[in-house]
Amino acid sequence: MRTIDLSPLYRSLVGFDRLADQLDAAARNEAASGYPPYNIERTGENAYRIEIAVAGFKPEELNVEVKENLLTVTGRKAANDEAKQYLHRGLAERNFERKFQLTDYLVVVDADLSNGLLSIALKRELPEALKPRTVEIKTPSASTLIEGEKAA
Repeated sequence: MRTIDLSPLYRSLVGFDRLADQLDAAARNEAASGYPPYNIERTGENAYRIEIAVAGFKPEELNVEVKENLLTVTGRKAANDEAKQYLHRGLAERNFERKFQLTDYLVVVDADLSNGLLSIALKRELPEALKPRTVEIKTPSASTLIEGEKAA
């Protein structure tokens, strides 16, 4: 695994240490496991969808949790006491935990399980204070002109 030394950036960028920590965490997560496979899709200007392949998992065996901008999807397979004799076992059906770092103001809107895919809908919801707004430009009216001054 390649590591990137971000220490030279700390000399000139103040307050970006959280970003560096997130980059490090993302690099560690990717190296950890490729199971289960997933897609991240942009569905609109402020909308996204994460699709995770969870074939063989029931809804009660899956958990989707958001805490402090960290989306965690876990799958815990119930113990199967049946004595089966497999000639080939290609379906993993193993427990997993997949984490996604979310940006500020990105909220989970919905989660849906269909055809072995867990789809998680995300939407960016900016607070009113952060949205662009138009400021009205005022001009002096005739009643506010100083006496003796003529309007143009």
